[in-house]
Amino acid sequence: MNAEEVLALAPVVPVVVLDDPDAAVPLARALVAGGLPAIEVTLRTSAALEAIERIAAEVPDAVVGAGTVVRPEDAQRSAAAGARFLVSPGCTASLREGMAATGLPFLPGVSSASEAMALLEHGVTVMKCFPAEASGGIGLLKSLYGPLPQIRFCPTGGITPANAPGYLALPNVACVGGSWLTPADAVQAGDWDRVKALAAEAAALSG
Repeated sequence: MNAEEVLALAPVVPVVVLDDPDAAVPLARALVAGGLPAIEVTLRTSAALEAIERIAAEVPDAVVGAGTVVRPEDAQRSAAAGARFLVSPGCTASLREGMAATGLPFLPGVSSASEAMALLEHGVTVMKCFPAEASGGIGLLKSLYGPLPQIRFCPTGGITPANAPGYLALPNVACVGGSWLTPADAVQAGDWDRVKALAAEAAALSG
């Protein structure tokens, strides 16, 4: 599976922060049941790698990835845990090389034409736009499409159910990333029906 194929799985990639690895499997099952198989587990907590490992082992219909990959060693550890794709908030030369070395699809983060062009020089054509809203949002992506139509983006950062359709309508947007699908109170309460319902609503979004 390449990066394009990961982004084509659903219109929204849930961006998940997990403090309790025991919540990983039921959370992933709820998201998949709602129609969102690609799941980005961010490496912002000590539970993240174990969560990725559990989802990879116990939820075969999930395509679990690692987010907030900021160092080459993050990429290596994520791959070892069973991640099937990698996502970074930004990108440096060493991080790009480290992610590429895993053999996994990766979405390097960009927020400008120069950053996108630097990645294009290395054959990368699928990227994360982050922080999307703070960087110019829909206007930025519209502007980038003219000179750089070959790039496909997954905008993340400030995306909501209200503004997601506007992003999804753009020709250079493959999907969006969102954290609204896994509210902290729902995860803490184990309210997986609510997570499934939010996922189903997101899976039905279109531009």
